[in-house]
This record gives sequence, C-alpha cells and structure tokens, in this order.
Amino acid sequence: MLELLVQPIAGLLDKFIPDADERNRLAHEISTMAERHAHELAKAQIEVNKEEAKSSSMFVAGWRPAVGWICATGMGFNFIFVPLGSFVCAVSGVDISFAPLDLSQMMPVLMGMLGLGAMRSFEKTKGVARDK
Repeated sequence: MLELLVQPIAGLLDKFIPDADERNRLAHEISTMAERHAHELAKAQIEVNKEEAKSSSMFVAGWRPAVGWICATGMGFNFIFVPLGSFVCAVSGVDISFAPLDLSQMMPVLMGMLGLGAMRSFEKTKGVARDK
C-alpha cells in the first residue's frame, strides 16, 4: 500500500527536481519513512517495557506473569485435567465427559510468551539477565 503513495510522489519529484541524485535521495527518504517510523515506535515500546518491568507494583510488572499463569492453566486443563478426568470417569463408570477449552485465541499469546521466554533463557546463559 505504501508503494501506491510513493509512486505519485516520485512522479512529482521528476517534475520539480532536475538533479537526478537529489531526486533519488528524496525518493529513497520518502520510501523508507514508514519503516523508520515503525522502528522508532518499536524502540519506544521496548523502553516502556523496560520501565514497566522495573516497577515494584504487582499491577504494573505482574500482568505478564498473570497472563502466563492463565495460559498455563488453560493448557493444563486441556492436556492434563480433561484426559485424566475423562479416564477416571470412564473407569469408575460415571457418565461425564469433559469438553476441552478452545485454545485458538490463547495459543498466539502463549507462543509469543514462549518466544520471550527463550530470549530470557538466552540472557541467562550470557549472564545479563536480571535476578527479579
């Protein structure tokens, strides 16, 4: 979509800027503007995350562990409680079936958190991880 915006502007540059080098420099700057903006936003979010993690308040620094525990509880329910509960009910003759949770909404969150966990493990091996 960005290309749709850049092409007309590049056409205007041809009409108003006779120097080819200057025209190419401006066209390149315009075409990379969105990428640079996204990069700056990502760096700003990293700084916010760092400050958030330093907080001693459970409600500021504790939301990520809370989400992790919720994901772990859902996974535990689906992969431990449902099969084990179904087995125990079947063996004891009780006619109860347990429906597993729909994890399709939770799995992207869990996978993202596991990716961050892998980064934390890498930090620990390099000796740059925080203690708390």
